[in-house]
Amino acid sequence: MDRRLFLTMAAAGADSSQPTWAQAYPERSIRLLQGFAPGGNADAIARLVGGEIGKALGQNFVVEAQAGAGGTIAATTVARAKPDGYTLLLATGGHVVAGALYNTLQYQTVSSFEMVSTITEFNFLIVTSANSKFRNFKEVLAAAKSAPGSVAYGSAGIGSTQHLAGELLAKMAGIDMLHVPYRGDSGSLTALLAGDVPLMIAPPAAVLSNIKAGKLVALAATGAQRWPGLPDVPTVSEQGVAGYDVRSWAGLMAPAGTPRAVVDRLNAEMLKTLQIPAVIKRLEEIGGEARGSTPEEMKAMVASQLSRWVQVVADAKIPKQ
Repeated sequence: MDRRLFLTMAAAGADSSQPTWAQAYPERSIRLLQGFAPGGNADAIARLVGGEIGKALGQNFVVEAQAGAGGTIAATTVARAKPDGYTLLLATGGHVVAGALYNTLQYQTVSSFEMVSTITEFNFLIVTSANSKFRNFKEVLAAAKSAPGSVAYGSAGIGSTQHLAGELLAKMAGIDMLHVPYRGDSGSLTALLAGDVPLMIAPPAAVLSNIKAGKLVALAATGAQRWPGLPDVPTVSEQGVAGYDVRSWAGLMAPAGTPRAVVDRLNAEMLKTLQIPAVIKRLEEIGGEARGSTPEEMKAMVASQLSRWVQVVADAKIPKQ
């Protein structure tokens, strides 16, 4: 056979095999791991999008909670899994926080994974009690500047995204605030309602019912834009700390080396899922906004957030774990 004809036929065969690969996937159930307790936001998001994508692909998404160590147990399992698209990770903003906080991880925060798509992102809220002396966030900044260390805020714990959000805020505003860590958002909320701390940084789902009940007041949203769930609450940036933007997120990842055809198939189905009204509504109910991306956009976002939190941890001298 003529060598040029042979090479032409081989190239044609290689080109035609890739669509067939993509069309054949998936041929069995897919494990979707998330690294936090069953019943929490990560679990709810995994079941929500997994159910819809599973229906579209004709295979079950089996959601599995591997809770502990800030989500790193689940991430380790996925990073070590065969890169064939049958073991996936529902990652959250905690993924990059862990990358900044842990001295030794059994994977690389970015390079050990193929990014598929972001799913949702959400603001945090800075809240105070209804009988607080603070009526807006500018008053908080003024008090912290006039008496460094006198203004305390509660968080979900040392090294939580809420904690790092407070440290970044102090750095960008040029103030000194007292961080008071608790066991999760529920512990911080209890302390705020009891008057033990004047402020709390929390995801909307943790505080919204108390805001609606009139027990708490939202002073600021931490994102670049106002949170649609409370459109009258201005951002931190609007109230004197220009450029401040802290949002958490959830997204889908696969082990590094997963074929691009599989990544693209999952990405396409995720973007379709995020157009479903019931999905959009459910994400809004837990404080988020539906937000898909390309794999490249997600990778850039994760890398950028990792770099930022590494610097915040170093500047604040937060002990590595």
